[in-house]
Amino acid sequence: MTRLAVVTGGGTGIGKATAGMLAGEGFDVIIVGRRPEVLADAVKWIGPQATAVTADASDPAQVLKVVEAVADRAVDVLVNNAGAYIDGDESTLDAVAAQWRANFDSNVLTAVLMTTALLPRLRRPGGKIILTSSIAAQRGGGGPYSAAKSALHGYAMSLATSLGAEGITANVISPGYVIDSEFFGGRMTPEGHAARIATTLVNRPGEPQEIAESVRWLVGPGGGFVTGQIINVNGGSVLGH
Repeated sequence: MTRLAVVTGGGTGIGKATAGMLAGEGFDVIIVGRRPEVLADAVKWIGPQATAVTADASDPAQVLKVVEAVADRAVDVLVNNAGAYIDGDESTLDAVAAQWRANFDSNVLTAVLMTTALLPRLRRPGGKIILTSSIAAQRGGGGPYSAAKSALHGYAMSLATSLGAEGITANVISPGYVIDSEFFGGRMTPEGHAARIATTLVNRPGEPQEIAESVRWLVGPGGGFVTGQIINVNGGSVLGH
């Protein structure tokens, strides 16, 4: 039977590029996101091996829709890519609490709920769990977003430790500044773009496909002995960790 991958946040940017790469490698791919029209466009771009589930991965009830779509198949690859920086008003403690909870829900709870829900279906041995973090987790500057992404690192190490004996690996990919995504939601200025490029050693931004290539390695034959790791793909903006 054809191998199966599930990619959250699969409608745009890194998630879309990753889903397209996996389909090209022969996987059936279920992409998950909150906007049906965006998912429909992504399915057309990815091709006939892709199907979409409209669901908010931070909502336990909606995550069950993905479980239903998987049905009785084994999941070979789970890419927890859903997440965003949630801006907020910091004028009151209540507002600060709301912003931090929103960032945690978007970036951490999505991964925890999807992984927990699909854990019984992950292939044993051979299942791969990949979590998308951010350079912000390692150099700061993102407040609650940085903290939330950093939490994924500990979660991946916990998964790797608990699931290794079953032949399941868990790793984090930590991208640097990547263009052609909706992450900045129109907030990026020419000055901000130039400043982020200036922090790299290669003098350019990354592209979604370059992050997808890291996933290709992890889910392929060369990645089977890699688990509990933070894989940096940032053009040298952060070195060595």
